[in-house]
Amino acid sequence: MDEIKVYDAEYKFMDIVWNHSPIKSSKLVELAREKLGWKKSTTYTVIKRLCDRGIIENKDTMVYALVEREKVLRAESEEHINKFYGGSLKLFFSTFLKRERLTDDEISELKKIIEECEAEK
Repeated sequence: MDEIKVYDAEYKFMDIVWNHSPIKSSKLVELAREKLGWKKSTTYTVIKRLCDRGIIENKDTMVYALVEREKVLRAESEEHINKFYGGSLKLFFSTFLKRERLTDDEISELKKIIEECEAEK
């Protein structure tokens, strides 16, 4: 998988972009001020940084998300599992499930996800 890194503050910003893409950069400045408390200069700095990394595009005053939210979430999840669980999904889930009580609906939903993964093999 291509290396995708979106830092915490950038992720909050990207949440706005994903929810409104495509969006005029001036409107994005407004929303970042309202939702994140950012100044105009901060917003444009982050836009430039994300453009340089190929995560968004700013063309003719319109900002477009180039990377889907799910791809960022997948990359962040893989990084977390690799860093803290040595890449072991089994260790991640067993650690999580020892602490967290799941409802019957959640268990059924997880079983469906696993069955779908098995069917795709």
